[in-house]
Amino acid sequence: MTWSIIARDSATGRIGIAVASKFFAVGCMVPHIKTGVGAVATQAFVNPYYGPRGLALLSAGASAEEIVKLLIVADEGRENRQLHAMDRQGLIAAYTGTQCIDWCGHLAGDGFSVAGNMLAGAAVINDTATEFAARADLPLSRRLIAAMQAGERAGGDKRGKQSAALLVHDAEDYPLLDVRVDDHVEPLAELARLEAVSRERWLHFRRVMPRAEAPDGLVDRSELDAFIAASIESKFE
Repeated sequence: MTWSIIARDSATGRIGIAVASKFFAVGCMVPHIKTGVGAVATQAFVNPYYGPRGLALLSAGASAEEIVKLLIVADEGRENRQLHAMDRQGLIAAYTGTQCIDWCGHLAGDGFSVAGNMLAGAAVINDTATEFAARADLPLSRRLIAAMQAGERAGGDKRGKQSAALLVHDAEDYPLLDVRVDDHVEPLAELARLEAVSRERWLHFRRVMPRAEAPDGLVDRSELDAFIAASIESKFE
């Protein structure tokens, strides 16, 4: 009932997940990322524990392949599950249970993984992957959305549209961007609109929030407003 893409930007080191589904609030269940550790997307007859448990295993040094095996072997509902993961080395692993509803499957590319179930056909993940590979000119957030929109044009979730989400981490322990569309007639279009809104002020503000190299951040409001205005003028992203 969902398809998603996990990807890492080789130039910036950012890692992100984009997801869409005919399911309410898909962003609260599917995407899980921990900075410097990796990412897990859990879907189909979703097991919400795959995310936190997978990230804990990755934090302990397990590879993507190892965490997928460990998660499914401990789950008697495994044949109804789908997940894919990326570890800190950028290695990818995925699993699609035999009881997942057609069309279902997954594929991996250079620095990304796409998986989906209950889709209109294989073209959904194929076109998602093709578009992502072709749009290296875009920042990661927009590249992920463009990839998902290509999958939607190929038919997307065969039941229709309802929700979408985008989660991106950079070097900090909190997200660079965490945007969710929980219930909308055109969730990916709305996700793209919200990502554009994030570039009006949020992403500039995010640069001066408390961070590892500057734990206090910038708190002088006049300096903050001047910094944001200059960033907007220079079109920094």
